[in-house]
Amino acid sequence: MVIPARAASTRLPRKPLRLIAGQSLLHRTIDLARRSVTGDPRIVVATDDAGIADHAARAGIEAVMTDPTITSGSGRTLAAALGLGAAEDSIVVNLQGDAPFQPVGALPAVIAALRDGSADVATPVVRLSWAALDALRLHKQAAPFSGTTCVRDGAGRALWFSKAILPAMRGEDGLRAASPMSPVLRHVGLYGYRLPALEQFEAAAPTELEQLEGLEQLRLLDLHLTIDAVEVEPARFDISGIDTEADITRAEDLIALHGDPFGT
Repeated sequence: MVIPARAASTRLPRKPLRLIAGQSLLHRTIDLARRSVTGDPRIVVATDDAGIADHAARAGIEAVMTDPTITSGSGRTLAAALGLGAAEDSIVVNLQGDAPFQPVGALPAVIAALRDGSADVATPVVRLSWAALDALRLHKQAAPFSGTTCVRDGAGRALWFSKAILPAMRGEDGLRAASPMSPVLRHVGLYGYRLPALEQFEAAAPTELEQLEGLEQLRLLDLHLTIDAVEVEPARFDISGIDTEADITRAEDLIALHGDPFGT
C-alpha cells in the first residue's frame, strides 16, 4: 500500500504536514491505513521531500523517495511499487494522502474487488443521503473543484467521474419523498490497480477530458480500462479530500461535532 505525499501543492503548500485538529494530514492517512486492514500490511509513503519522509518515520512508516518531476499520485505510487520490486501480478493500492476521513471499509473492499473480480482497477464510492448531498452542493459554492462524483452501470463498473454533481435529476422532490438516500455517488480517494493497468496508465499521455475535469482517472476510461466502483458504507462523517483552507476548517468543524476518528 502506497501513500503518495507531495510537498508542492498549489492550493495548500506542504499539504501532508498541515494540521487538522492537532494531527497532520499524513499521520491521519497513515492511521486510516492501519485501522482499515488486519494483519501487518506493508505501508509506505512515497514522497519527494525529506521533511515529509522524516514525518512519516515519526509514525513508524517507511518512506520511499521518488523523482520530484513526478507530479501525480499514481506516478509516485508506481515508482514506489517498482522500486520495491512489485511482481507483475501484484495489486498496488494508492491511498491518497489528502483523504484521511474516508470509510474504514473502503480499503478492504477495493482489495477484495480486485482479488475476486476481473476489473483492471477498483475504487470506492459512497451513496449520499439527501442531507449529505445538500452539504456538498453548499460546499461547492465556495470550492467548486473539491469533491468528485461517479456514475456507474448496473454491474458497478464506472462510466464517468466528474467535479460536477452527477447525475442531474428530474423530479427531485419525488425522489426525496421515496428514499432517504439520493442517487448521487461520491468518489472516495483510494485506488487499487493491477500492476499492468497502472503501468499502462502511466505510459499514456494525459487526455483532453482528464485535463478539463482535472481527474486523472478519466485517462483510465479513455484507455478502455475497466474500473469497479465499489459502494461502501460512509465514514463517521462525510467529507471529500482536503484541498483548501476551507476544507481544513470544515474537517475540524465535523470533528468537533462528531468526534475524532484518529486512533479509534
